[in-house]
This record gives sequence, structure tokens and C-alpha cells, in this order.
Amino acid sequence: MIIAYDSKTGNVQRFINKVKNELDIETVKIHEDSIIQKPFILVTYTTGFGQVPKTTKGFLMKNHQYMIAVASSGNMNWGMKFAVAADEISKKYSVPIILKFELSGTQKDVQRFIEEVRNIDNTCS
Repeated sequence: MIIAYDSKTGNVQRFINKVKNELDIETVKIHEDSIIQKPFILVTYTTGFGQVPKTTKGFLMKNHQYMIAVASSGNMNWGMKFAVAADEISKKYSVPIILKFELSGTQKDVQRFIEEVRNIDNTCS
């Protein structure tokens, strides 16, 4: 399994770096033209007023069939729009949301994400 991620300001990248320090798993920073042909968990961010980033949308157009779960960062200052990219992706592609985290996430967020990844990996194995 792979963790595919999109990061604009570096928050998601920092979150992924924390995860990689504790979990031996392949990670790939996505671009609109990236192709992944095996199961992956997507970690992205929410942009604008609650939109899925353009790069994430472009990537999912070509790769959504392999996505098995989604997580998203956001900022609590946006209230109901907090990390809503995960909601939009989950709804459109019928995959579970495993985590919404603020900015680059806390250590507790990292641990919860790792637990979810392990649960999914055990289910898929």
C-alpha cells in the first residue's frame, strides 16, 4: 500500500514526514499527471473556501479506482469548512475518511492515522 499526498504550504508534507518517522510505508507526492496502479490512501489539504485542490482533482480523475481511504488537513478557523476536502472526496468516490487534522497535525493525529493505516493494511492483506 502507498500513501499518496498533495501539499501546497508544507503542512501535509510535515504530517507525512511525521508518519514516515514511525511507519515504514511508501509515500508519493502527487501531481495532476501522476499514475498509481496499486491501492493507496490519499492525504490532501482543503483550499479556498472548502475546495478540493486542483492537483488532487486531476490526480483522482486518473487514479481514483485504487484509492481506499482519504485524510485531509485544514484549519479550524474555517469552522464547518474544516478539512472539507475529505468529505467531498469521500462522497464522490465512496471511500472512508480516516482522519481530518489541523495544519500539520499533532502527535495524537499521527498515531491515529498510523492505527487506521495498519487496520486497512490488515484488512486488505
